[in-house]
Amino acid sequence: MLVLSGITCVKNDKVLLKDISVQWEPGRLYVVMGPNGAGKSTLLKIAAGQLRPASGTVMYDGRLITDFSVKELAAIRGALSQQQELAFSLKVREVVLMGRYPHIRGKPTLTDERYCREAMELFGLENLSERDYLSLSGGEKQRVHFARVLAQIWERPPNSCRYLLLDEPLTFLDVYYQFRLMRQLKTLLQQQDLVIVVVLHDLHIAARFADNILLLHNGRMVAQGSREEVLTPAYIQQVYQLDSEDITAVIPVYHQPKSVSHS
Repeated sequence: MLVLSGITCVKNDKVLLKDISVQWEPGRLYVVMGPNGAGKSTLLKIAAGQLRPASGTVMYDGRLITDFSVKELAAIRGALSQQQELAFSLKVREVVLMGRYPHIRGKPTLTDERYCREAMELFGLENLSERDYLSLSGGEKQRVHFARVLAQIWERPPNSCRYLLLDEPLTFLDVYYQFRLMRQLKTLLQQQDLVIVVVLHDLHIAARFADNILLLHNGRMVAQGSREEVLTPAYIQQVYQLDSEDITAVIPVYHQPKSVSHS
């Protein structure tokens, strides 16, 4: 379980997050949403240990994140940021193998290589294994990084959950791969020891796949709960500043007015 309590983040006298508390448990797909500047990426970076809050605590399985070494945390937590470019030439399999670095003692084992191969197969990358990463399209590069972070937490650690934190992972993917990735995440959650938190912008995809949604605006929590509780016309208007016609176009079907039939 990943628990954030009273998280506040301030940068250059600007409050990026204010008193955010949230609990993310295994087996459910958690989605963080909100407009640009809402604090979504900041919250995920704090959860991943990549940024320290001004106040508040982050706990993994009841243990403060500050008690973990960098390598210990990396062994159970995979994090995908928005920017994942590499400036040097590597084969696809070598990029995926980077995810195993927290576990490698000396040189990669056959087990490390098998985990990487299985992760690549999951994202349909087996035919790209020997390709130069820099020659790939944006969507292909994104899939390579999915495989890398998943290879990082492929095996189940003793007495701990595994954590996958994805910041806008659908960027660069076409519609087919967007839906494929979300279905893969739901399938992975059947393992029951995996916590997955995803930052998304697409309301329709969130409505289709999220088990729980945290809605942020101006660094503050507006709502948290099920899709039906959070993706309402009132919250969408408050957070995204849409007019009535636009709201009707984007709200999920369970909030659409029911038509009246006339016999």
